[in-house]
Order: sequence, then C-alpha cells, then structure tokens
Amino acid sequence: MKKILLMLVVAAAAGYGLLSYHFILFDNNLKIIKKTGIRYEDTFVDARGVKKLGLALKPELIAAGINDVIGQIDGPVKKPQEIK
Repeated sequence: MKKILLMLVVAAAAGYGLLSYHFILFDNNLKIIKKTGIRYEDTFVDARGVKKLGLALKPELIAAGINDVIGQIDGPVKKPQEIK
C-alpha cells in the first residue's frame, strides 16, 4: 500500500511539473519556458519550419516570453530601413 501511495505522489508531482512548463521543439533544439499558469494548453509545441509566426501570435506563449526565445534562436528582428 505504501508503494502505491508513493508512486501516486511521484506521478502527481511529475504531472504538475510537466504542466508548469512549455516544451517547444525548434529545428535544432528544444527550449523549455516557464508557464504563467498551470494548464494543458501549449505544453508541447512544434515550432519546426515556418510555424514560428504562429507561436508569436498565441497570448499564453507571449506572456511566457516566446518572443525572446525566438529572438535568441533566429537573431533579433530588425525593423525595415527606409530606402533613400
């Protein structure tokens, strides 16, 4: 009985830990960002290829700091310069 209770506590702690972070798979690496709240939404996110723009539009990911992570991976977004 003690083993079952211990396994349930460990499983609950692991589930809580997984739901507290965004796991974002980019082309070459995996980034982990702390969530602003504990929810199932956007726990595991696929950002390979051109899906990065879609990430920058999700309010929960913006609050968690996805724009900073995309900037670290692709470099800072530069504003277009005027043509003279």
